[in-house]
Amino acid sequence: MSAGLEEEHEALLQFLYMAPVGLVQTRHDGEVLMINPLCAQLLMPLSRDGGLSNLFSALGDVAPDLRHRVAQFDAPHGMVCDSLQIQLSRGQSGDREPRILSLSLLKLDAERLMGLLSDVTQSVKRDRALRQSQAWIHSIVTGISDYALLSLDEQGRIRDWNPAVERMTGYSGAALVGQPFSRFYPADAVPAGRLQDRLHEADANGWSLDEGWRLRADGSRYWGSCLIAPLHGPGEEQPDERAYSLILRDISDRRAANEEIRRSLTCDHLTGLLNRRAFFDAAEPELQRWRRRPRPLALVMVDADHFKQVNDRHGHAAGDAVLRHLAAGMRATFRAMDLIARMGGEEFAVLLPDTTAEGAQSVAQRLCERIARQQVDVDGQTISYTVSAGVSAMDADVADLESLLKRADEALYRAKAGGRNRVELWCAGPAAR
Repeated sequence: MSAGLEEEHEALLQFLYMAPVGLVQTRHDGEVLMINPLCAQLLMPLSRDGGLSNLFSALGDVAPDLRHRVAQFDAPHGMVCDSLQIQLSRGQSGDREPRILSLSLLKLDAERLMGLLSDVTQSVKRDRALRQSQAWIHSIVTGISDYALLSLDEQGRIRDWNPAVERMTGYSGAALVGQPFSRFYPADAVPAGRLQDRLHEADANGWSLDEGWRLRADGSRYWGSCLIAPLHGPGEEQPDERAYSLILRDISDRRAANEEIRRSLTCDHLTGLLNRRAFFDAAEPELQRWRRRPRPLALVMVDADHFKQVNDRHGHAAGDAVLRHLAAGMRATFRAMDLIARMGGEEFAVLLPDTTAEGAQSVAQRLCERIARQQVDVDGQTISYTVSAGVSAMDADVADLESLLKRADEALYRAKAGGRNRVELWCAGPAAR
């Protein structure tokens, strides 16, 4: 190599090592070829063995589908993922906010990948607040001619309505008087306690907004937004009479575009379930609701038994098929309101609002029985497998979601140590490993 090229090479290396973002170059299988200090600093807390020899292994617990994304990327070069947001459990000791990393992964050629990693925790937090404000404004000023306006009493029961209610929902306004606003939601989507949660959120924040499936009088569904705003200022005490406005809109025409964006940001690429970051985002409000008004709240950790043997014996494609089969079984077993997520590898989590530990144990047992009696067919191979589950429940001694997950994880290890294909409730004492 000429002196000029050596100087350019040295200058490039200095740039890579001093760059204000994390940079890593790997082989197609994730083996690290080059990594700069900032990237190593971001990845080191994720490494189970303290090493950073493989990017996919280092990120396996928080971005379990990354290897699958690379394997499925057929182009000779190009962007495998752009600004993929990765939810970590927590930041450094003492941090209350979960950390979020952003990963962009570029396929350079058939052998090499280049990754860019950065901590975007604060920018995501600001962006989330901005999107929430924009959604509130959009609900008010866009399509103002196509909305249903109702007034609610302090219990969330309908008191009055505008004529658009019947046109949008098929319900007679008079027939709705005295009914809870959950009448517009699918039966398993809003438990009774959630009605009060929405009103308390509106009291605290000035408004409460959600999107999802809504029901018409004839049972047909549409994608709608529901904005609740108090008729009093945030924090203003009005013990004699509290009232709220509810704005209901049909936004089915925007659902396809919104759903595609939502899936790219919140769904696990392989299974279609929530990813780790989306699970933390959605679970935190549930814990906040529990702190305001304690009600049963349970968590189930699910793990496919002997999954490594499935991969070793049948190949990774078969392993992926098993994980997709398990995800489908979980969707069929748990309720629409439950938060189901793939946390990493073959490990899944489910948060069950308004559910006791015993109730969650019963549902988890049904899942074990469902999986045990089914088989997965992959390219002429018939694969049978089982799952184990651990259950924990929220109580005053649980400080945060991490603590609740840790308890369920300890119960899961007891289930595996006890023979697998079983469910264990968390109890105080050393976890079996």
